[in-house]
Amino acid sequence: MPEQFTDAIALLKADHRTVEELFQQYENTKTASKKQSLAHKICVELKMHTTIEEEIFYPSFRGKIDDSTLNEAYVEHDGAKVLINDIESSSPEDEFFDAKVKVLSEDIKHHVHEEEMRGDGMFAQCRKTDVDLVALRHQMMMRKRDLQAQEKNGGLPEAQPLAVNLIAA
Repeated sequence: MPEQFTDAIALLKADHRTVEELFQQYENTKTASKKQSLAHKICVELKMHTTIEEEIFYPSFRGKIDDSTLNEAYVEHDGAKVLINDIESSSPEDEFFDAKVKVLSEDIKHHVHEEEMRGDGMFAQCRKTDVDLVALRHQMMMRKRDLQAQEKNGGLPEAQPLAVNLIAA
């Protein structure tokens, strides 16, 4: 499969557009079974996305861009992971299911804005560094393919917020 993204940032932006489209489909859906399916797709996409960002993308820029930008991104991921786990362990028949998906959508919109903001957003900061974004894209694509295979062969594990990882360490 040829690389369809010019660099790591293009890959992440494509992920953002995919999730935005899934949230839009969810908002326009009325049936519980379709909501369940779309919510699962959203959660899977976000788990893969947060994994490649946290394992590969963010660490590549530690010390090269504003640390507070990276720290905020990790904390935003943690909030999303809590909602992802709640959504994955419930169903559209549950009282707060739609509200959790809506809040997750709003949180992701904010996070995407922070990353994609022109000028001093995370991606703009990253482009000003000496990090090889094409090589980074390759690493991220390899990891994403592994995660896609894992999802296909039994599913991804529950999303682990950073705070859980720090406490367990």
